[in-house]
Amino acid sequence: MSNWLIYSIGFLAQLIFSGRLILQWILSEKSKKVLTPSLFWKLSLFASFLLFVYGYLREDFSIMLGQALTYFIYIRNLQLQGEWKKAPKFLRFFLWIFPLLIVIYYFNNNTYDLAKLLKNEDIPFWLLSLGIVAQTIFAFRFVYQWMYSEKNKESILPYGFWLLSLIGSIMILIYAVLRKDPVLLIGHLMGSVIYFRNLVLLKKEKLDNIQNSGTDD
Repeated sequence: MSNWLIYSIGFLAQLIFSGRLILQWILSEKSKKVLTPSLFWKLSLFASFLLFVYGYLREDFSIMLGQALTYFIYIRNLQLQGEWKKAPKFLRFFLWIFPLLIVIYYFNNNTYDLAKLLKNEDIPFWLLSLGIVAQTIFAFRFVYQWMYSEKNKESILPYGFWLLSLIGSIMILIYAVLRKDPVLLIGHLMGSVIYFRNLVLLKKEKLDNIQNSGTDD
């Protein structure tokens, strides 16, 4: 497959990821608190689908790992919001088994193996390690968010989610510069700004709540 097509898939994925963040940011700014619209999770799932494909085509294990860790959490959040069952059954079934289909195709074609993914000539092992750590931290934000949401029985984006997002995003930016990956670079530049802004909004919201409770007393 030609490089321009591979990069097009990656840029489309990052465009959708950025779009969901901008949507969430605008709605949050409007209400002066951090919101989690269902469209955020729908766009996340579609973008994750595309970025997983991009990582596969780029033979970049760190990207594939990052998406594999969060893909099903997006689905779970849609379930918590009651949106998952609204999708056609065929689409739901396909989205559930998609990662498995990639793995089956991966091994049956004997094009790659795990050793090759971990020893890509274009990515030194130390750089791949940085990418894996960065993607793991970035992905863990959704593990944290999932646990927090399960505890509260609703889909919420807490403070820890945005903090992990900012830390992971900065690390991925460093990886993108060293890897010379324009898709990751452009996607996480905008993301870092929005993550920081959401942290500021949450801090302000917390201070406002403390002040209001003090006034009530």
